[in-house]
Amino acid sequence: MALALPEAPAASIALDVEGVSHRYALDGKELQVLDDVSLRIVPGEFVALLGPSGCGKSTLLRLAAGLETPTAGRVLEDGRSVTAPNPDRILVFQDETLFPWRTVRANIATGLEARGLIREREYRIDEVLKLVKLEGFADFYPHQLSGGMAQRAALARALVNDPKLLLLDEPFGKLDSLTRLRMQNELLELWKSAGFTALLVTHDVEEALLLADRVIVLSDRPAAIVAEVRVDRPHPRRRDDANLIALRRTLLETLGISHDV
Repeated sequence: MALALPEAPAASIALDVEGVSHRYALDGKELQVLDDVSLRIVPGEFVALLGPSGCGKSTLLRLAAGLETPTAGRVLEDGRSVTAPNPDRILVFQDETLFPWRTVRANIATGLEARGLIREREYRIDEVLKLVKLEGFADFYPHQLSGGMAQRAALARALVNDPKLLLLDEPFGKLDSLTRLRMQNELLELWKSAGFTALLVTHDVEEALLLADRVIVLSDRPAAIVAEVRVDRPHPRRRDDANLIALRRTLLETLGISHDV
């Protein structure tokens, strides 16, 4: 059963990546990481990005978050150019990046404090604590949390801003396998409940297939889109679903990996 939010679900947005190329200056030379990438994500869609390490997946998330501006092309949020960070677009990293000197509650409050909304929206902290099942740990410090609990706190810190687009950079990559499975299920329930658009970077083919509506495969750097796979299966999905097994084989072959792996 999907979790129910105490207030109306957050709106979702469309994300358009139009002919985006991006490069960095490195030791006096230019390093190109993205090559003419175009992608449209419709409101409320869950999309996963797969590709080799270092190909530019995380860079694409940073551009979508407004943390960087593309060298060429443009990124659009509901038809408007993305030029700077915005609370509507929240990036969640692999490392939970919690402030160690602040309690869970205080960590979750940081976004509201920065926006000057803490007095009028402090009630949302308790709501998201309940949503991520941390209501009994509000006064704990990060070092007192397990890896999964710390990542839940990081998600709560994002959700308290009611984002319309959640950008996830391998958020479960450092968790043990059982905790990762639980967190995948919890992320799926949060997405269903809150209604945000989601863009997930992952190296886990099964994770992409279990969560996403579409899986986008990127090439080696400079990254270009080489394949797009639609996952037309209802949630919750099973790893032994014959359709998912066939899609897994397709994705692994596209990535240049034997399907016997």
